Amino acid sequence: MSDPPSRKPATNVAHIGRSPHKHRGAVNTPVYRASTILFPTVADLTAAARGEYAGLAYGLHGLPTVTDLQDAIAQLEGGHGALAVPSGLTAATLPLLALTQPSDHILVADSVYGPTRRFCDRQLRRLGVEVTYYDPLAGADIARDFRANTKLVYVESPGSLTFEVQDVPAIVAVAHERGALVMLDNTWATPLFFRAFDHGIDVSVHAATKYIGGHSDVLLGIIVGSEAVMPALHRLWTDMGV
Repeated sequence: MSDPPSRKPATNVAHIGRSPHKHRGAVNTPVYRASTILFPTVADLTAAARGEYAGLAYGLHGLPTVTDLQDAIAQLEGGHGALAVPSGLTAATLPLLALTQPSDHILVADSVYGPTRRFCDRQLRRLGVEVTYYDPLAGADIARDFRANTKLVYVESPGSLTFEVQDVPAIVAVAHERGALVMLDNTWATPLFFRAFDHGIDVSVHAATKYIGGHSDVLLGIIVGSEAVMPALHRLWTDMGV
């Protein structure tokens, strides 16, 4: 979802994610509160069970309050789609589960957010995924850390506590040349200061609790993905009932 050529980011922030014509003229999307959704026909109900229904199917996924936010963040960052999750840590960990399997190897920035590192050490390794922590200032030299089974590089720029700014284009080039995906924790920069998909990132995650929320009053994570990875992300998001 790239920006219209004639619009600058500030204009997009003011307009995207809002559909007044769908909500009786309300500028901002109202808060929808629903669990069970009534279907017009039995055929619509069975289509929803197959994932082929375009309307609302259940309150857990797809209410306009959530989908409008997802669409807005995806458009701001230039991704194909986005998923809202309960926390930034969920945003960081769900793609790692969705995009790896036992015997895979991943590279993770040594400056990564502490709870993300804990998840890698406690959970991914338990599931048979090998984890190596790389020098966040390695740039193209990250190539020396790749193995034949390296499937993903987890970048965090700036680093969570030590603020190393990584050479994202160089890392992306090395990873893609070897068939690996690149995932970025973009919490610090937000889509306003770093449009991840303009630089070849495959998955961008945000602790929206921080700058996107902005007022210390929400717990929220956002996962933004490219067209290639969104199906895998969406499947796990659905299967886990997030």
